[in-house]
Order: sequence, then structure tokens, then C-alpha cells
Amino acid sequence: MKAYLQLVRAPAALTVLGDTVAGAAAAGRPLRGRRLLLPLSSVSFYWAGMALNDWADRELDAVERPERPIPSGRVSPGQALAVAGGLTAAGLGLARAAGGRGTLGVALPLALAVWAYDTVLKNTAAGPAAMAACRAFDVLMGADGNTRQALPSAIAVGGHTLGVTALSRGEVHGATTATANAVLAGTGITALAAATGARTWRDRLGALAFSGLYANTVGRPQYDATQDPSAKRVRKATMAGIHGMVPLQAALAARRGSLLGALVVASALPVAKKLARKVSPT
Repeated sequence: MKAYLQLVRAPAALTVLGDTVAGAAAAGRPLRGRRLLLPLSSVSFYWAGMALNDWADRELDAVERPERPIPSGRVSPGQALAVAGGLTAAGLGLARAAGGRGTLGVALPLALAVWAYDTVLKNTAAGPAAMAACRAFDVLMGADGNTRQALPSAIAVGGHTLGVTALSRGEVHGATTATANAVLAGTGITALAAATGARTWRDRLGALAFSGLYANTVGRPQYDATQDPSAKRVRKATMAGIHGMVPLQAALAARRGSLLGALVVASALPVAKKLARKVSPT
């Protein structure tokens, strides 16, 4: 069981729960009733992507990360591929149950984007953009068809994902200073966007507080990476970027009036950080 938890980076799924919360808040459709299944659909797609990632990277991991489940022999390539396929099917089923055909219409391109990223695009120049598309689709899955209203939140989450993915390419051999600087600048823009646009003072204060937490969680390690873009600093910044999804989602939910949803989402951050000591999210 531990090998499979490591394969799918199980605790890191806590950072994806808030995508559909942010999308639903932006669309004015807070998650209720069967739509509460949407975050579970997001988790299924996330875990599927992680299993598929290790299946696709099994030969490279045998050289660079032999401790991972597949190269260490604890999980076979066939088992990992079966896990990825099963979790993808579960994600689609949960999306259909939560929102009908309209939600399934967003879940399908999300599933395709996950598989395209891991099997074809990851090691190309389009890799970071493909991963950003996965997270943007995940936010839109919570919008219940109100794509236009949720698009700014989807762009914010996608933009953050783009930066984290681009920087993560230096986890083994280090990154360039230019990449680290560009990613840090993108974090500043995202934090500013998440802090503005609220309609009421309560929403503004909530958005400001959570965007500040986001900037601090992500910005400090990224700044350290600009000073020393070594593999060690890049891995630390990448982990912070993954965890930073949570306060960003909370800020986006708060700015659209879902302060309760923001608080629930934010409560996942300390749990995710604690569990990351047992199972690495990167």
C-alpha cells in the first residue's frame, strides 16, 4: 500500500481539492449536494496523472530516482498503467455523477490533457503549458457551465501551475537564474490578481489575507532559487509551489464571496505540509 501511495503522491491531492471550489465560487454556484463529488473527481485525475507520470518516466527514474516505486520493483509498469486508467475512469464517472453531461464535457478534455502531458508533451517545450491546461480545466469543471465567469480564476491557477512546472524541470540538475526570476515574477502577478476584484469589504479582506499567505508560501522559496538555482533549492521551491495552490485557491474563492469555502480549502495546507514529510509531492 505504501508503494501505491508513493506512486500517486497521495497527500499532494490535498492541493487539488480547492480547484473546483474556486471555479464554483467564481461561477456563483457553491458546491452543494452531489456537486460535492467534484473535488473527488479532481483527486482521481491528479492521482491518475501521478501514476501515469511514473509509468512514462520509468526508464529515466531507473537512473535518476531508483527509489521510486516502479524502478525499485515495488510496483510493476503494468500495475502503474492500470492504476492510471482506473483512476481516470473514476474521475470521469464522478464528474458525470456530480454535474451531468455539462460537467463531463469539461472532464473529458481534462482527462485528455493529463494523458497528453504525461505520454507526449511533458519533455517538450509545450510541457508546462500542457500542465497548466490540466489545472485550468480542473477549475472550470466546478463552474457548472458558467465558463466565462470562472475563466479568470482558471487562468490564475493555470498561470501558477505553468511557473511551478517550468521551475520543476530543474529538480535534478538545477535551473537557470532567468527561469527562476521569471517564475518569481509570475507569482507576484498571480498574487496581485487574486487579491483584487472582490465586491465587498469582507471579500476583499479575505482575498487579501489568503493572497498574502500564497505570496509568502511560494515567493520566499522561489526568491531563494533566484539567488541559487541549484537542484536542492529548486526542489524546495517546487514543493512550496505545489503547496501554494491551496492559499491561491482560497484567495480566489474568497474574492468571489465564498469565504467559508476559502477557509475549508485553506485548512488543507497544514495537513498537506505535514504529510509531505512522509510522502514527497514531487
